[in-house]
Amino acid sequence: MSEPSKSVAELEIEDIDGVGPTTARKMREAGINSVMELATAVPEELAADLGGSKDSASNFIMAAQKLLRESGVLDNEFTTADVELEKRKSLLRCTTGSKALDELLLGGIETQAITEFYGEFGSGKSQICHTLCVTSQLPPSEGGLGGAVILIDTEGTFRPERVDQIARARGLNSDEVLKKIAICKAYNSSHLELVVKSLGKYIDDFKAKLIIIDSIISLHRAEFAGRGTLADRQQRLNGIMHKLVRTAEIYNVAIVVTNQVQSTPDTFFGDPTKPAGGNVIGHASTYRVYLRKAGTDRVAKIIDSPYHPYQDTRFTVNEKGIDDIEDSPKKKKDDD
Repeated sequence: MSEPSKSVAELEIEDIDGVGPTTARKMREAGINSVMELATAVPEELAADLGGSKDSASNFIMAAQKLLRESGVLDNEFTTADVELEKRKSLLRCTTGSKALDELLLGGIETQAITEFYGEFGSGKSQICHTLCVTSQLPPSEGGLGGAVILIDTEGTFRPERVDQIARARGLNSDEVLKKIAICKAYNSSHLELVVKSLGKYIDDFKAKLIIIDSIISLHRAEFAGRGTLADRQQRLNGIMHKLVRTAEIYNVAIVVTNQVQSTPDTFFGDPTKPAGGNVIGHASTYRVYLRKAGTDRVAKIIDSPYHPYQDTRFTVNEKGIDDIEDSPKKKKDDD
């Protein structure tokens, strides 16, 4: 067992109780190269990779988490509420570019959480993603996260020209901003699942503080058509979302996902628009925000949150990306 004084960078898989050279080799062959990655692994997948039982795989994962707690990376399993409150006060929050939207989110996009934006096409989902690619690189004193960005594009909507425009409009060095955005284009659902499984390695490689997936359901929705494949689709989406939850907490990063919508024809009163993905995505998302068009502006509404008030706000999209309406000299239609 490693000493508590060991840093995260010095921790090796072999430091974990019960992990010998052979097991460590199998883990590395499966793409698990660090204690952090093992701590976020899924027992069923790890058991298949090691050719062992689910119980032994779970023991390895719990041992990895225990080692991280002893090293001061993770908190103890049980803490008092006052300690948890102080911890939450120190969480970083990233500005969206709009003060009104930041106020709705009580400070911006939060680390150690999944923030989901859903809405129809043109509602501003991709524009928020483009803006966050820029604002997240600001230092924490200016409302950013002070790190790089990993953007997983499943719909082919990412445009570096748009990021360049937003960075210039905000007075930043666009070349430096673009260099700190790692783009991964996922072409099928299996590729997306593999990338999410390996996120820990990419977070370390790129020193990322923000993970964006635009959109979370696009590939699965296209590939799993019909009711006969619904159960399989939902289970695979469930695996992705829970991997993201563990990644956000252990790596202390902010995760933003966009989601598509579907209409419910049997709704006679109210808005028939509902997020796709069902309860699987809804339960795993920490914060859920509904976006809709309102003329040339956009409306964001908190739909689900453990502590945000259920209210809405307005913002606009212009050359600076997401912006406040009163600060916008002109309106510009987005291409979400």
